[in-house]
Amino acid sequence: MQKTAELVFIPSPGVGHLASALEMANLLIRRDERLFITVIIMKAPFETKTSIYTQSKSEDSRLRFVELPHHESISDSTSKSGVHFHTALIETNKTRVRDVAARIKTTRLAGFVVDMFCTGMIDVADELGVPTYVYFTSSAGFLGLVFHLQSIHDHQNEDITQFKDSDIELSVPSFVNSVPTKVMPSVVLNSQEGASMFLARARCFRRAKGIIVNTFMELEPHAVKSLSDSKTPPVYPVGPVLNLDSDEGSQQSDAIMRWLDDQPPSSVVFLCFGRMGSFDKEQAKEIADALERSGYRFLWSLRQPPPKGKMELAKEYDNPEEVPPEGFWERTAGMGKVIGWAPQMAVLSHPAVGGFVSHCGWNSTLESVWCGVPMAARPLYAEQQMNAFEMVKELGLAVEIKMDYSKDLNQVPLTAEEIESGIRKVMTDDGEITKKVNDMKEKSREAMTEGGSSYISLGRLIKDLITNMDFHSQKFVDNE
Repeated sequence: MQKTAELVFIPSPGVGHLASALEMANLLIRRDERLFITVIIMKAPFETKTSIYTQSKSEDSRLRFVELPHHESISDSTSKSGVHFHTALIETNKTRVRDVAARIKTTRLAGFVVDMFCTGMIDVADELGVPTYVYFTSSAGFLGLVFHLQSIHDHQNEDITQFKDSDIELSVPSFVNSVPTKVMPSVVLNSQEGASMFLARARCFRRAKGIIVNTFMELEPHAVKSLSDSKTPPVYPVGPVLNLDSDEGSQQSDAIMRWLDDQPPSSVVFLCFGRMGSFDKEQAKEIADALERSGYRFLWSLRQPPPKGKMELAKEYDNPEEVPPEGFWERTAGMGKVIGWAPQMAVLSHPAVGGFVSHCGWNSTLESVWCGVPMAARPLYAEQQMNAFEMVKELGLAVEIKMDYSKDLNQVPLTAEEIESGIRKVMTDDGEITKKVNDMKEKSREAMTEGGSSYISLGRLIKDLITNMDFHSQKFVDNE
């Protein structure tokens, strides 16, 4: 009888992280019939679409979902920082996760796969005597930076908050170019609390049995190779792990696609900034002016910020067409469309789209590569400035609108002139970036096919999962 192995997946809350985790889970069970996966969902109080999403993805009997109930302490923490929220989420749910995992027969439990923000659950896996694998949903370059900062803090006794507002450039093993400290996530630099959280997470990564990275060797060859040393756990680049058909079929999506059908090839610049990306009316007016001045056709996903101090998703404007300056629509008649929610993958796949103005979230970055659409970088928060730096300076696969390394970009409105310049650069590329992006588009597909780099890496991961399961199962028996 063929041995089976069960994995417990623990994604960070929110449909964005859940979607990526489920694509990874499906990739595994499609590849090997021995694998079964239980996804434990810790829901954020502001997330309302989780159940609908999981119902649409629960067709395979080897993939099941367990939704944990809300807890009042987690609801209260949404008015605080992301650090407080994730800490409360993990600590409150440790016992619940252990109870779910303990019901799985020990001889079948191969380990935990935890989101990069859920590393506190490694304690639960250790308690159950099984290995943990981290699912790292950002770039290999950024993973290398995480380890480098932890190393210089722990082994060279340097306070990493000293880099705030500094012009220092670091030599980071995962980057060819020196990395300006101003592109590092503000949460790392702005407070000892944020830095401590960041460093603690890096130490947890080192405790993992392996790190699954949503990237592919051809995209980040230097970064991936730099992580192949005895100082870090094995790294498995298995990407691009993308949800290729999640945005199709709704009435809103159909209307957007019909509009694109009427536009000439490569004529539309698409502006979209992720589920958390939003702009107040002041910045929105600058973007509108830039679009009008550029003269390009546009599709603009415009969303308003949540209430100040609240950890919530960006919301729809009641009427997004009222946000641009007076007379905007008359002057740009027939040239553009302002929307709220955007079916991003479907839009990027449409032949009418010639450029993508993006916040540089890693999923969006991979989608732009997969679809072969050049990107103009306008990072907003988290590690997005690092992603922008890598795409623009390190890999030459994007153009820069503005990466103001000395300030929090989300609080500094860009001028219409700056935005217009970026739009023109991405839409009138001389061919060098477009050629590179199209070449990487083909490589991204080859990586996922049989014999490709990510296909081979996934096979290596599965082999190690089974081997490590057998080892830990025997160790568990020996200790009885």
